[in-house]
Amino acid sequence: MATVRRATLAPTRPLITPEGVDLRIKLADAGTRAAAFVLDVVIITTAAIVITIVALFGLRGIGFGGLQPLFVVWIILIFLLRNAYFIAFEAGRRAATPGKRIVGIRVASRSGAGLSVDQVIARNLMREIEIFLPLSIIAGRGGAGVADTLTTIFGLAWALLFALFPLFNRDRLRIGDLLAGTWVVEAPKLKLVEDLSRRQDPVAARFRFSPAQLDAYGIAELHKLEEVLRRDDYFALKTVADMIGKKIGVTIEAPDSRAFLTAYYGELRAHLERKLLLGNRKADKHAR
Repeated sequence: MATVRRATLAPTRPLITPEGVDLRIKLADAGTRAAAFVLDVVIITTAAIVITIVALFGLRGIGFGGLQPLFVVWIILIFLLRNAYFIAFEAGRRAATPGKRIVGIRVASRSGAGLSVDQVIARNLMREIEIFLPLSIIAGRGGAGVADTLTTIFGLAWALLFALFPLFNRDRLRIGDLLAGTWVVEAPKLKLVEDLSRRQDPVAARFRFSPAQLDAYGIAELHKLEEVLRRDDYFALKTVADMIGKKIGVTIEAPDSRAFLTAYYGELRAHLERKLLLGNRKADKHAR
């Protein structure tokens, strides 16, 4: 029963990377996503207050004659702030805003490939339609007449419809996630572990690699390899070992998969660090 309850709270999904590795992920629950959004709104609101205070000081300098153009500039800055905030942070390496990092979740592509800027822009611009537009309609109503009451009801119903949408699909997707091909997954903070490149393994010491073999992969693949090693899943280790071995021309026996990957990880990391010192950065296996 405990297992069933855990699965309900944090459903898992297969995430197949372009290398063919299945990284099981846990979807973030609605409460955690809501908490992250509230934290982000607090940060954005604080920044908006600072912008408003600066604008008021600017108004004192230019006089009330410049009120209208200053107000237009203020509206544009607030719009850019709330959109650039989400886009800039989610397009970064961690794929998470400060609010998401605090609660331990991140954005991921449902295809298993890296999260693209286009996906981040699409999912976040949809937030304008899902949340900020109906809130703007409510805030912009003029008085307390029947028309304004209906406008308020319409705005609330609109916002509520989109807010509750993740509760009515199995992958807890927002409309923005659905259109962008993304989902929000758990990214719990892990305890620091030993440097994998320094791990002593007598079997791994048998493996040595030439520069040409190490040039087969880049920084992106190094991060994926580290993730596979830390998960320590037998089938994932064997799959990745076979894939790398085939690419660089090395045959690996099944029991030696982890030792082979540990050795390759250590030498690949050192190889890439040496190249970085020379100003040669290889982002992934497709870079030349």
